[in-house]
Amino acid sequence: MKGNGADDAGPPAESSCPPPLEWKFSQVFGERIAGEEVQEVDIISAIEFDKSGDHLATGDRGGRVVLFERTDVRDYGPRKDMEKQDHSISRHPEFRYKTEFQSHEPEFDYLKSLEIEEKINKIKWCQTANHCLFLLSTNDKTIKYWKVEEKKVKKISEMNADALEAVGNGSISSSSMTSPKGYLPNGGCSDRPYTHLGHDVSFPPGGFPSLRLPVVVTSQETSLIARCRRIYAHAHDYHINSISNNSDGETFISADDLRINLWNLEISNQSFNIVDVKPANMEDLTEVITSAEFHPTHCNMLAYSSSKGSVRLIDLRQSALCDNHSKMFEEREAPGSRSFFTEIIASISDIKFAKDGRHILSRDYMTLKLWDINMESSPVAIFQVHEYLRPKLCDLYENDSIFDKFDCCLSGDGLHVATGSYSNLFRVFGCIPGCNEATTLEASKNPMRRQVQIPSRPARSLNSLTRGVIRQGAESRGIDMNGNSYDFTTKLLHLAWHPSENSIACAAMNSLYMYYA
Repeated sequence: MKGNGADDAGPPAESSCPPPLEWKFSQVFGERIAGEEVQEVDIISAIEFDKSGDHLATGDRGGRVVLFERTDVRDYGPRKDMEKQDHSISRHPEFRYKTEFQSHEPEFDYLKSLEIEEKINKIKWCQTANHCLFLLSTNDKTIKYWKVEEKKVKKISEMNADALEAVGNGSISSSSMTSPKGYLPNGGCSDRPYTHLGHDVSFPPGGFPSLRLPVVVTSQETSLIARCRRIYAHAHDYHINSISNNSDGETFISADDLRINLWNLEISNQSFNIVDVKPANMEDLTEVITSAEFHPTHCNMLAYSSSKGSVRLIDLRQSALCDNHSKMFEEREAPGSRSFFTEIIASISDIKFAKDGRHILSRDYMTLKLWDINMESSPVAIFQVHEYLRPKLCDLYENDSIFDKFDCCLSGDGLHVATGSYSNLFRVFGCIPGCNEATTLEASKNPMRRQVQIPSRPARSLNSLTRGVIRQGAESRGIDMNGNSYDFTTKLLHLAWHPSENSIACAAMNSLYMYYA
C-alpha cells in the first residue's frame, strides 16, 4: 500500500494524508461482448478470497462454484520464504482458472410446495489440510462442505502386446490388425474372420508364450476432483442469508431471517439454535436477521445485523440461547427525519469484521458505517454511497431497486473500505481520520473512466415510466450529482478485497473483474 497512514503521535492532519490509491485494471474472466445476452444462470452471486489470498471462489445463480488460483507468486518461491526475506512483490496479483463444479441443483419442497433455486448465496473457505482445499457453499436451504484435491491419473500398462506397436497408455493401434484370421486367447487359430475380439488388440501366430495381467500405474498427470463431504440440510425454515466459519476451525454458523444455527463441520445431522428472534405471534414481527459473521479471532463472539439498521454482538459464553445481546450498535434517528422509506433504507445488507476484530463494517442502502466494538453510541465513520439517490427513493421503491443488497469489504490493513453501486460502479473510501479519500471506479478495463455525461437534455423522471417498463430495464437511467449517468439494471452487488494486498475482485453480471493499486 502507498502510505501507511498517520504518525503514532496522534490523529493525522489533512496535509499528512497518504496519496489516494491509484487503481489499475488487472484481469477479467468471462468478459461480455457488446450486445451479448447474459444467461440468468451465469450471473455471479458470491465472491470470496481464502485467508492466504492465493485462491478465489465465485458462485453463480446456476449453482456452480468456480475456483481460481494465484500464479504470480510461484516465480518467487513459497510465500513463507518470501516473508522471511522481506521480499516485495513488484508484480500485481494474477489469477488463473483452476476448476469448477456443480454445487447445488434446483429442488422442490413437496411439503411446502416451494421451489428451491440452485443459486449460490454464500461461499466460505475452510482450513486447508494435506494440500486439499475445503469450502462451504449454500443456497437458500442447503449447505454443502466440499473438498477439492488433485488426484494423479492412473493408467493401465504392460499389456500382452508388441512394445513397438504399443502407445503411451498401453493400447494398441488399430493399424496392427493385419491378419485376416482370428487368433484365440489360448493361441489357437480360427479360420473365420476376426470380428469378435475388438479392433485394437492383435495376437501373434501361435499365441502368447505367457499371460501377463495388466498393471495399473500412476502417471505424473493430475486432475482436480471436487467431492461433497457433508450436506447440512433441513435446519432452516427461511432462506439462508449468511454462513461464517469460526476461528476454532471446527464450527460454523448459518443464518436465515429469524434464526442462527451453530454447526460442527463433522456433524451434518445436528445443529444448535443459538439465536431465535421469531415471536410467538408472527404479527408481532418487527425485524429480521439480514447478515451474521463470526469474530475473526475470538471463537466465542459473533455479530449479526437486522432490517432495522442495528448490529448486535453476542457472546456464546453467556448462555446457550443468545437472544440477549452483549452489545448493540445503532445510529440514533435524527428528529423529524422519519419517512415511509426510513426503515427500508436502514436495513443492513452485509456486515464484515475488520481483520483485527476491533471494527465492524456495515452496509445499508445509502451508506457504509464503520463501528468500533468498544463504542456503541455512534459509528466512528459514515461513508455516503447513495446520497444522491435520496430524491428518487419513490422511484427506487417502484422498481424494487431499493431492496437491492450490496456487499461490503475492508482491506487487510483496515485503512480502506469498498462497496458496490449501480451502473457497474464501486466505491473505495479511506478510513484514516482527517482524510477524505473517495474513489469511484467502473467494472471495466478502464476503471477510472467517467460515465457518459448527458448535459444536453435533462434526466427523464422515472415517475413518467410504467412499473412494467422499469422492471424490464428500459429507460431506467438517470444522472447523479456529478453529471454521470447511472443505470439501475446494471448493479455491482458482490465484491471482495484481497486479505493482504490492495486488490479487489468484483462481479458485473457474469464477468469477474480484478483490480490492483
